[in-house]
Parts: sequence; C-alpha cells; structure tokens
Amino acid sequence: MAGSGSGDLIKPALAMVSFQIVFAGLNIFYKLAVSDGMDLRVLVAYRYLFASAFLAPLAYFVERRSRTKLTWRVLGLSFVCGLTGGSVAQNLYIAGMKLTTATFATATTNLLPAVTFLLALAFRYEKLAIRTSSGQAKVAGTFLGIGGAMLLTFYKGVDVTPWHSHINLIAANNGGGSHSHPSTNYAMGSLLCIISCFFYALWIIIQAKLSVKYPFHYSSTALMCVMTTLQSSAFALCFDRDAAQWRLRFDIRLLAVVYAGVMASGVMLVVMSWCVKKRGPLFVSVFNPLMLLVVAVLGSLLLGEKLHLGTALGAVLIVAGLYTVLWGKGREAGATAEAPRVSELPTTVHDGDKRVDGVAAPAPPRLLAANSI
Repeated sequence: MAGSGSGDLIKPALAMVSFQIVFAGLNIFYKLAVSDGMDLRVLVAYRYLFASAFLAPLAYFVERRSRTKLTWRVLGLSFVCGLTGGSVAQNLYIAGMKLTTATFATATTNLLPAVTFLLALAFRYEKLAIRTSSGQAKVAGTFLGIGGAMLLTFYKGVDVTPWHSHINLIAANNGGGSHSHPSTNYAMGSLLCIISCFFYALWIIIQAKLSVKYPFHYSSTALMCVMTTLQSSAFALCFDRDAAQWRLRFDIRLLAVVYAGVMASGVMLVVMSWCVKKRGPLFVSVFNPLMLLVVAVLGSLLLGEKLHLGTALGAVLIVAGLYTVLWGKGREAGATAEAPRVSELPTTVHDGDKRVDGVAAPAPPRLLAANSI
C-alpha cells in the first residue's frame, strides 16, 4: 500500500514539474520570436491556430458521445472567454515581455491568484470573512502580491545573477544585427503584464459560467481556441498586413508557434487535467513558482538576461503572497468540508466540478491553467 501511495504522488509531481518546464520554455520561445522581429499579434494568432488544430480532433473523439448541443449562450460565453483569456491577455503579456525580460514577465503571472480573489469578491464568488484566519490570509496574500508587483516595477537594484553565461541566443538569432535589440521599459512592461493578469482573472470568472453551461472540458477549450484564433487573426490583420510577417519558414518563428500551440496549449493541458483529477487543484497550484525559477535560470544562461535585486525581492514577495492566498483557500475549503450540512440541497454540477460559497465553479483544470490555453 505504501508503494502505491508513493507512486500516486510521484507521477503527478513529475508531471507538474514537466508542465512548468514546458511553460518556462514557452516564455523563452516567446522572447526569441519577438526579438527576431516577429509581430507579437501574428505570434498570438498562430499559437491559437495550432492549438485549435490540435485540440479540435481531440475534443471530437474524447467527448463525441457525451457532448450536448451547442447553444447561442455557450457560443457567446466562448467568444468572451477567447477575448479576455486569449486575444487580449496574450497580446498584453507578450508586449510586456518584449519591453522587459522573460523572468520579469513570468514573475508577474504569480499575481493571478490575488487578482482573481479581488475580482471574485467583486462578483460575489468569494466572501471576505475578514474575522477568520482564512479570510485574513487571503487579504494578506493579496497585499503581499501587490507589494511585490510594485517592487518589481519601481526598483531595479544591483545585478545579483549568480552566474554569467556568454551564450545569448537573441544576439545569435539576430544574425549580427539584422534586427535591432528590443528596447526596455520596465514601467510600461510591468503595467502591461499586470493588466494581462487582470484579463486572465476576468477570464476565470467568466468561464465559471461557461463550465456550468457547457461542462465538457476539451470541447469548450477547443471552442475557445477557435474563437481566439478568429479574434487574434482579425486583430493582427488590422495592424499588420505584411505577407512577410505571416510567412512561416523553418526558423525560430515556426518553432515558437508550434511549441506554443501544440505543446503548451495542447499536450500540457491534458497533463494538467490528469494531475488535477489525481491530486486536486491545490497540488497543481503549488508548482506555479517553479516556472519562475526555471525561466530565471534559462533566461540568464541562454538569453543573456541579468537578475536584479528588485526582480528577486519582488518575485519572493509575489510567491509569498501566492502561498498565503492558497493557504487561506485550503483552510477555507477544509472548514467548509467539516461544516454540518444545511437544509438547502446543493446544486448538482458536472462530475469533477467544485462549489465555492454556494456558487458552482468550473472544473479545476480550467481555473488554474490560465497560461495553458
């Protein structure tokens, strides 16, 4: 029995480590493609095109017998989810990364639980419960995350990179100056990344309704990717109709969009779904800061990025805020489970869905995979 329990823990842990490594690689590919001169709007459009091509057949074969008929409401919610969590959020995030570094942009993504908590309060999906330890932890974690984001934005500090690599794939990929090195603007870049987190959080709130109305994980994700493809393609064509920007050759641009669409939005989405099913959403969440560490290492080794004191301290505060919010959520969930049942019967939801404060929330993979689609 002990061996079986150990295996039940090791396999999901290894799967989540691989998930974070793949997404760390995604940030490196993003930075390389944008530094190569690829229009970030075209990059987003191609990412979701490849994601749709991968997920649509998967959704068809996996859920073809259980899937119900599409309604206009489901299509409308899918469109809004694609707009907030896909088109807008991704364009803002890559724009922020272009003005900063891959490590800096990745650090800001750990703000997502705090921002989601604030929006959930506004939409009454969460209760503040400030007199309880769980409520105090969520508020404290939110303020820690905001403080870390401000430190990232306004304080750079000295170079604290533990090693200095002579490898710089951005310079090598530029072919000796065929593309100018991207300018940096940490204030604007951090603002774009934080706004991106806001739209991701808004997407989580909206897709809560979608998962209740259409509780078919693969189909709804594929539908959202299709919507995002149409939106981001139209958006990119409005600003850049240069055929050269849309032409893919066997270079870093093609590698980046295939990796982003198939590996990040396709394969790893299935991996995360399996992990949540095996170990639950809290287990998946605690691995999130690992991506920041991997990106920091890869960025300094491969992209010539320097780690500054402000980035390191801000990242520590953001991660501390993340775990404080998660601790509060875990304690709240435990208290809810131990509470005696009231006379009012709970609403029936799809297998695998959770209930939070009397509101049917979507299956955990959709809630936690903000960067995965």
